[in-house]
Amino acid sequence: MSRARAAKKLAQAAAFGGGGLGLIGATLYGVLTAEAEYAKRVIGPTRYYPTPGNGLYGRYPGHPITFAMLGDSSAAGYGTESPDETPGVLLASGLADLAERPVRLVDVSKTGAKSTDLAAQVDTALLAGPHVAVILIGVNDVKAKMPPSTSVRLLSAAVRRLRAANCEVVVGTCPDLGVVRPIVPPLRWVARSWSHRLAAAQTIAVVEAGGRSVSLGSLLGEVFRTNPSMWGRDNFHPSATGYAAASAALLPSVAAAVGVGPESFVHPEPFRGEAILPIAEAAAQAARRAGTEVAATEVGGRERGPRGRWAALRHRRRHPKAEVDRVEETPTENTESVPVGQ
Repeated sequence: MSRARAAKKLAQAAAFGGGGLGLIGATLYGVLTAEAEYAKRVIGPTRYYPTPGNGLYGRYPGHPITFAMLGDSSAAGYGTESPDETPGVLLASGLADLAERPVRLVDVSKTGAKSTDLAAQVDTALLAGPHVAVILIGVNDVKAKMPPSTSVRLLSAAVRRLRAANCEVVVGTCPDLGVVRPIVPPLRWVARSWSHRLAAAQTIAVVEAGGRSVSLGSLLGEVFRTNPSMWGRDNFHPSATGYAAASAALLPSVAAAVGVGPESFVHPEPFRGEAILPIAEAAAQAARRAGTEVAATEVGGRERGPRGRWAALRHRRRHPKAEVDRVEETPTENTESVPVGQ
């Protein structure tokens, strides 16, 4: 079975229920659970729940863009020393610079969260009326022995609820667990195959739900395999440098989602390996290359072709790391939501 067909089958299982954990998930469960316990001992309880950097970023005029961060430890920045090192703050600061507008961060992510926690996180995020949200979730589902189809279905439901509230959504798909240093062959190869399949299925579900996905793959590929500085002290979670690298991969898609930045309206460029493809094929290709964005598009005014929904596959150019510029909020009488891309 091709990767595209396997991903499509898993996404369909998510839509209709079913799909067991299987031998792969059961084996990974033991390893990931052990490594998570080790990480807590190495990092210590004071870093178990990173302090969210909720607040206003960017000293620019205009109405703030409200940005919500949802998910697990990868979204919360497990192991970081300061809120300024967390993905939420890095993305909020970068978005403010690209939009030249202030950005209000609402970070509801939590270390240890599973896809079953997304509904409550969405409830909280929606109270702030977000314009755009980023979701990073999935690894803890393996530790909880959650069937992949269930994980994908819960993610899809979260994206649909946010989109129903006119919130743009960017999802960083399941990272390549095969690059986690404590996972050794042959389980490493199994973990890589499982991660790619889940990431592709997540992509299909997210795009069908109205969001866009960004493949985190091996969290920027070779650099995480060869550069120890990308890993935290537990060799299981990213370091501050690693979180910054992952955030840089997500930022262009977050900016494009709200219609700001230099690439917001750039069509796919074939010479860069970009294309418009059937969703299953785009998802399979994206899972193999970190930083690849997949979003819904149309061909000849139609959303779907003979092989399903059309999707645009892009390799967006990354932007320089933004300086964190947190500002004090001043009360205003007018809090109406305004178009973000204006």
